[in-house]
Amino acid sequence: MRKLKLAILKVDIDKDYQVWETVCREMDDLVEFESVAIDRSDWLNHIRKGNFDGLLAMPPGITNVYKNMYDERVNILQSILGLPVYPSMEEIMVYENKKYLSYWLAANNIPHPKTWVFYQQEEALEFVAQAQIPIVGKTNVGASGRGVSILKSNAEALDYVRDTFSGKGAVRSTGPNLQKKGLLLRAVKKLANPREFMDRLKHYKAEGSEIQKDYVIFQEFIPHDFEWRCVRIGPSFFAHKKMVKGEKASGSLIKGYENPPFALLDFVREVTDKRHFRSQSVDVFESTDGRYLVNEMQCTFGQSDPYQMLVDGVPGRYRYIDREWVFEAGDFNKHRSFCCGWNILLTA
Repeated sequence: MRKLKLAILKVDIDKDYQVWETVCREMDDLVEFESVAIDRSDWLNHIRKGNFDGLLAMPPGITNVYKNMYDERVNILQSILGLPVYPSMEEIMVYENKKYLSYWLAANNIPHPKTWVFYQQEEALEFVAQAQIPIVGKTNVGASGRGVSILKSNAEALDYVRDTFSGKGAVRSTGPNLQKKGLLLRAVKKLANPREFMDRLKHYKAEGSEIQKDYVIFQEFIPHDFEWRCVRIGPSFFAHKKMVKGEKASGSLIKGYENPPFALLDFVREVTDKRHFRSQSVDVFESTDGRYLVNEMQCTFGQSDPYQMLVDGVPGRYRYIDREWVFEAGDFNKHRSFCCGWNILLTA
């Protein structure tokens, strides 16, 4: 049987694409691959000459410039050249684009915290002057809680709007995740590897260059002690709790592995089935009246533990078979779960 020839679409400032390389090397009896720099000027010719069967995407969530570049170019490859891409183009569009995600959720009638996007300063000022407080300010790009501000007074929200539209920019943290354990050990490892250290500095420099100044994004504040991190990869479903540290669950890396309720899995299955999403993490709030609300969605995602879910202390996955949730014990999350889903391209 002929091997599947895949292109891994990489960018210089984000090394996460290397996870795809690791998975493909382990599957070398089935696939051959080449990593293609989609941020170079010769990206289109390179893909055309490669005669690839499909594309493996790792969209960057660092700056709007790189995010827009990646989306535009992958869309050309998928819609005009007709190359299948995993994750799907629509999943890539939703990733790290909080404006677009809010429109997407509303258009698909998916329950989510109320979200407002303002491109006119006067309209934004009128809104926050009478908005229910606290309210959440968000930057369009920013994972692990970066770019999330809990605004606790109308005056603070007014300053947030003025700072953003004046050119100072919306608040967004950069640099290493100080909430993550082992900061000193991680720093020593980076210093011991000069190339990796320079790559990380380049990453932080790109983050620091990002200024959101032409629009503001506000989200209804939902009180919570945790949010559910739910993952769907093909037919496999997983869920665990991201616990709040300080004011945010995202980026805390504190997990809770209680058995997820089937109602939650039903909700995530319905959300992802709407647009045939098959590589998706869905962060879900559980409201005080028992409703599930989608907070964020990502087509690629990290995980600090070797599993996404424990059921009665056992790693595994759920599958929906004959209208029932069936648990299967096992290791389904190797290499950040990527080995679980890459072969969906075979049926694209």
